[in-house]
Amino acid sequence: MSASGAKVSTNKTFWKGKKPEPDGPPHKRRKLDRSQLKSGSSGQTFVASQDTSTSAFPRGNSTSTIDPELAVDFATQEIKNGESLATLRKMIFGRLEYKSTQTDPGKYLAIDCEMVGVGIDGEESSLARVSIVNYWGAVQLDEFVKQKERVVDYRTKWSGIRPSDMVGVAKQFEEVQKTVAALTKDRIIVGHAVHNDLKVLLLSHPGPLIRDTQHLAAKHKVTSSKRPALRNLVKQELDIVIQGGEHSSVTDARATMAVFRLHRKEWEKGFRPLPVPGADASNKRKHVESSEPDAPSPHGRGRKGVSSGLSTIVKRTPQTKSKIAVKTASNNWWTTLGASDIAKGSMKL
Repeated sequence: MSASGAKVSTNKTFWKGKKPEPDGPPHKRRKLDRSQLKSGSSGQTFVASQDTSTSAFPRGNSTSTIDPELAVDFATQEIKNGESLATLRKMIFGRLEYKSTQTDPGKYLAIDCEMVGVGIDGEESSLARVSIVNYWGAVQLDEFVKQKERVVDYRTKWSGIRPSDMVGVAKQFEEVQKTVAALTKDRIIVGHAVHNDLKVLLLSHPGPLIRDTQHLAAKHKVTSSKRPALRNLVKQELDIVIQGGEHSSVTDARATMAVFRLHRKEWEKGFRPLPVPGADASNKRKHVESSEPDAPSPHGRGRKGVSSGLSTIVKRTPQTKSKIAVKTASNNWWTTLGASDIAKGSMKL
């Protein structure tokens, strides 16, 4: 009882309508969600399942309770730019069976990396998984990378990586880096914003041997965006959805290769053909010597035909016997002193 005689209630709460559950959404919203699920609304999102082609690294299930592959048409007869959409879709989902000739690295390799967060608040990215597939989608490399720093955030929602993935299989960064460098040497790397993958690997690769699907899609007006996301390109070009749940670097690498294969003939026109292996070194020398010294390089600064970091070949002209004699005589000028008929200490006018 208060001083004024009125009763004061401190825990009474007034609700208008039905009281919602403590941790749940409002009642009307919950009812709407249930009706959508019952009616099979088209608003459901189907995503590519995680890659399970490599038994060493089984991935988690998709966030969807419905098998996402049921929404994909693998039997379509549609051909786009000379490529079968059914085959490319099967490649992305890991449904293809490869011939013995399709398991070799070949000319093209697609790469994708996944990162975890280290440092303060996990904002610094650290390489955690590297996946490389060939032109047909066959896995050439799929390795987890052992972390030297404490992982603050595994970013599982995006990376698909969990602490258990590192146990017993993760390798040292230097070992993985060396393997990637050896595998990609003298081959064309296909990647989406591939400079990010090379950056975390601390590797460089010759510009003429890089095919960046993000850059090429914008350059050739495949999309209106200057920096299209991979999932948007795959949806637009192949009519399937990836990266709806946890990511898989194998799935992303295959998807990148699928997009590249659709536009390879057109995109390759902007690149010079690769030199024939074992070409005569004299042909290379003639090419450098005949290039114009003041012509601009198509790949940046420097003279045409001369790449930065390479020594310039200079053609030397052999000296004649007379020039050598004059040079020798001029160098031995002191031997002629006293041979003249001019007296020492005198001057002839």
